[in-house]
Amino acid sequence: MNLSVIIPAYNERETIAACLVKVVAAIPEVEKEILVVDDGSTDGTREWLAEHLTDLAASDSALEVDDSGGLKCVAGVANFRFRVIYHDVNKGKGGALQTGMQAATGDVVVIQDADLEYDPADWEGMFDLIANRQVADVVYGSRFYGRPHRALYFHHYMANRLISLIFNTLYNQTLTDIEVCYKMFTREVLQSLRITANDFGFEVQFSAQVALARKWRIYEMGISYFGRTYEEGKKINWKDGVKALGYLFQFRFFP
Repeated sequence: MNLSVIIPAYNERETIAACLVKVVAAIPEVEKEILVVDDGSTDGTREWLAEHLTDLAASDSALEVDDSGGLKCVAGVANFRFRVIYHDVNKGKGGALQTGMQAATGDVVVIQDADLEYDPADWEGMFDLIANRQVADVVYGSRFYGRPHRALYFHHYMANRLISLIFNTLYNQTLTDIEVCYKMFTREVLQSLRITANDFGFEVQFSAQVALARKWRIYEMGISYFGRTYEEGKKINWKDGVKALGYLFQFRFFP
């Protein structure tokens, strides 16, 4: 099975190169289609992608960041190709993910943020459940299973727990972290989705549609989390948390 990696990027010039090095290095034996969706960046991310990723593909290689902050292929074992899609205006994370999902061709799909909060090395166990053991259709990462987790904002922690608790009550699930970035799923699941949320409501709508289908085998695995402060570039805020609470009921009773 091959893997499509969807990376929504908005003003991530400082982290995108290091992120892509990690993406290529993850589960190197698996062929990867890496879809980067620039969501109207204004900080140089867009120009960097055009300069360094256009038609970039390689076999038996790895990536490194060179002295100029670009990328170079070196000897390795990974097979990968990049595709970059540009939004003329910012549509939001959900909008960027919709674009990426429409373009994805892989047997398995995973969502990756363009920053360094998540470690693609954690994909190995998730991919194993889907592709090798074949016991899962959807695998969520969870930041609450005892892996390294940066201690940051208490109100973020409580909001995540509350959203997951209400979700589980409404949708009869036992997930601990539905707001997590890491969601890996099969092509069959991808083709069943009808995502319309352009903002961070994507997380709730994705989870709602998966749960309400009542046929997908859903698993959860502990992952690491190297969270950022707002000064370091974190974008989600309390307004998104309030919206998520509304989306929980909207997507349950008015899907």
